[in-house]
This record gives sequence, structure tokens and C-alpha cells, in this order.
Amino acid sequence: MKKALTAGLSVAAIASVAFAANSLDSNPNYQKLKNFKPKGVSNDQCLMCHKTTDPGIVADWQHSKHAKAGVGCVECHVVPKDYPTAFKAHPMQGANWTVQIAVSSVTCAKCHAKEVQEYLNSGHARGAAQWLATPKNKHGYLMTKLSYHYESLKGANDTYLVDGKTMEKGIRNDLPVYRANENNPRTADLNVANICIQCHGTIIKLDKQGRPDATTWPNDGIAALYPDGGVGNCLSCHSRHKFSAAEARHPMSCNNCHLGPDHPMKEVFESSVHGHIFETNEEDYKFDTGEQIPGKTLRAATCFTCHMSGINGLKATHNVSLRLKWNLWAPDSFLRTGGHETAGWAFWKGGGKVTDTTVTRGNPKAGNPNGPEAARADMKKVCMTCHQATFTNNYFQRVDAAVKIYNQYKAAANKMMKELKAKGLIKSDVWSDPFFKLYYYLWHHEGRRFRHGAAMGSPDYAHWHGVFQVMQDIREMNDIYNYRMKMLKKYGSAKKVLENEPPMPVVTHE
Repeated sequence: MKKALTAGLSVAAIASVAFAANSLDSNPNYQKLKNFKPKGVSNDQCLMCHKTTDPGIVADWQHSKHAKAGVGCVECHVVPKDYPTAFKAHPMQGANWTVQIAVSSVTCAKCHAKEVQEYLNSGHARGAAQWLATPKNKHGYLMTKLSYHYESLKGANDTYLVDGKTMEKGIRNDLPVYRANENNPRTADLNVANICIQCHGTIIKLDKQGRPDATTWPNDGIAALYPDGGVGNCLSCHSRHKFSAAEARHPMSCNNCHLGPDHPMKEVFESSVHGHIFETNEEDYKFDTGEQIPGKTLRAATCFTCHMSGINGLKATHNVSLRLKWNLWAPDSFLRTGGHETAGWAFWKGGGKVTDTTVTRGNPKAGNPNGPEAARADMKKVCMTCHQATFTNNYFQRVDAAVKIYNQYKAAANKMMKELKAKGLIKSDVWSDPFFKLYYYLWHHEGRRFRHGAAMGSPDYAHWHGVFQVMQDIREMNDIYNYRMKMLKKYGSAKKVLENEPPMPVVTHE
């Protein structure tokens, strides 16, 4: 029964397909760093100062596998003098080397090429591009506008690849608070460093001496974009300077970002049977080994088990999208049809050049190159380490039904939104529009909770925090839609409809 559910190429074949499509060697900075041999510098020279100035950093490193293997400061922080992230003002300089502060995955790839390549083929490598504003990325444009110009009160200032006047368009003029930082944009930039970019990543900016700017660094965002073409720095999961694999395998590593009203994987896991077993039997889990074996290293699955571990014949992977049939974060759930060309790869290949193509290019449907059913077959193999085939097959039939029902709700919402936009019945300041806000909550909050609750076995998130609230959203959206269409017949002017609309409070379901 179990063998019958396994489909597609072997993981080894998958890896060869991925490597043919995307090569680390496409970034010239990786080639330069991989072949670089600094002269006249040792780890002991670094430790002479840092043992006193940064004892915590040194202690973390001393307890790491890196230290035991003889990998230290030089291997990660010493780069050619002309390297894009070189810190030219560092007090220690050599004939052919200097130090880098902002270390990207390019450095990690010198030793961990397989892991970096797998990561670059995953949905994680799209993290920064999902929200960085460019004219070709409507969702990213909207989210960047939200974080900079609304939440950080910036007003009219340039933001990445969009000019300030364009970005400011639609902001209500009767609320001058949104222009509070118009003449002090750095305050807004520093605030944004506290919010979106800490999980998603951003474009890491360095001054002429190579010092990272406070508006973008320190940053452990999953897909931060570095001047050397590096995407991410591996620190989202492997904390500096111990870089513990055991820490990265623990659910808390994922919980840094995957929690809250819009993507509560933490809460969904904790309220599932898997989470209950983990919370009450954590002593039975051995995160220091990559082999997650029921009865030996774990009692029930964790995030790492399902998405990354080498289990039941599968190979361990850093491509967290490889076993996913559906994309459940997106406004409309779609099948992950395979392919690996992510925005992270586009940036890597561009050697660190930020353009509208490098931050938008990519395949949001990236997953298993053999298609969504091959991905589902792999996930079923994970489940069948503990569960029988009938249990597993029945479970995923229910997951697919939840996705289908969500898509039916979203199709109804899309139809109403399309008609209202066509008739000019959506306010230019979308965050003041009750219909738009409900439309947004339906997919970004309630819809994500519904889908992930069903997929990860949390009944309350699938129901009361999920589909019940999606249903309420649709009812309220329909009421607003009908009212506006009725008033349009009365006034004959979309502008008059919106100007004369009574307050319509939006119930936010947190």
C-alpha cells in the first residue's frame, strides 16, 4: 500500500534536474569567494580582540561544530578587498583581504552548496520579493506602501523602485498624520526595519566603507538581498554564531515568523495532536540528528519532520516547498506545478543587482519539479511513517476539499471586486474602503487560517478562526456590494456613491 503511493523520480533525480536549471556558479561572486585564499590572517588574530569585546559571540562559536571542525572567523568574515560586502574601514587589513560584516548565503555556499541550492529553489527564497514594491508586483507594491507610507507615516518619498509620488497616490489628504515623516524619512525607514523585513528580508544597504545601514541591517529575514548576490544568510533558522542544526530543527525556529493572525502555523501546530504530543513529551525528541524516526528521535511530527527531514525513504532537504501540493498563502490557492526559478535565483544570477525583474521574477508555483501529485506523494510518505494508508489518504481528501471550498468563496469575492473596480466603486485609498479591507482579511487572515488549519490538523483554526470568519466576510462584502450597486442606480455617479456612503465598520477577526 505504501509503495503504491510513491510516484515520480527519485530525490536524486530531482536534485539533478534542479541543478541543471539553476547553478550556484551563475553568481561570479560565489566563484570569487570559493576560490579566494587570504594571506597572513588567522582565527587567533581575530580572537585576540573579540574575546574581550564580544565574549558571547566567541562562546557561541566555541560551542559550535564549526569550531570543532576548525572553521572560524576567517572562513566566514575574510573576503577579497574588492568584494561587494567588504568592510574597508576595519582596523585589520591584509595585502589581499579585508573583513565583511554583512555575511550572506554566498559565504555559506562555500561549504554548504547543496543546502543553499535547495533553499534557493524554495518558496523561502521569494520572501523579500513578495513585499518589495515594484511596478510589476502589485501585491508587493501594496504591502510596501502599507508599511512605509501608512504604518510608518512617511508621506511622499522614494521607496525602492517606485517614485514617491506614485507610492503616495491614494493616501487620504484629510489625514495629515500619514505625512508626519515626510521630511524625516529615516524615521520611517528605521521603523520598517522592525516589521516586515525581519521575517521577509530586504535589500541590505552598505555605505561606501562597507558598514551596514541601520535601516536594513541587522537582518535575519529569510530572503534578504545582499550586494554580493546572496539571498538570505541562513540565520533565520541557524542562529549566529553557533549555527546549531538542533536549534534549526526545533519548532521554535519556525515560530519566529510563522505565527500571528495572518499565518498562525505556530498556533495551528500547538493546537493540533502533533503539537499536543510535542508539548507533553519534548524529552522524547532528539533534534541533534537529522533522522527523525518515530519511537527513536520523536513521538510525533514537527515542522522539520514534514517539510525537511530525511524520513521513510525521502532525502533531507532545505527546499521547504518540495512536498507541498498547494500554495496556501496566496490569495487564490493554486497547485504548485513545479519549476524552480525563484526570485532568489534571479537576484543571485544578477550578482546582486536590484531591478524590477530580480525582485519580481520567479515562479510562485515552485515546488516539486515532477508536479503537485509527486509533492503530495512525498508528503504522504512522511505521514505514513506513523499512519496507515487509509488514514493518510482520507486525511488529504479532506484537505483538498477545504482548499476547494476556500477557492469557491474567493471566486465569489473576486467577482464582486472586479465589478466594483470596473464601475469605480472602490476607494482610491484602499485601506479606507470597507469592501477592500474585508477582501484582504478574507484571504490574508481568515483564508490562510482556514487552509492551514485544515492542512495541519487544527480543528478550531479550520473552523471558528477560519471558514466561519471567511463566511462572515463574504456576507458583509455582499452587503456592501449590493448597497453600492443600488446607490449607483440612484446617483448615477460612483463618486457620489462613495462620498455619501454611511460608515460601515469592518469586523476584524483576529
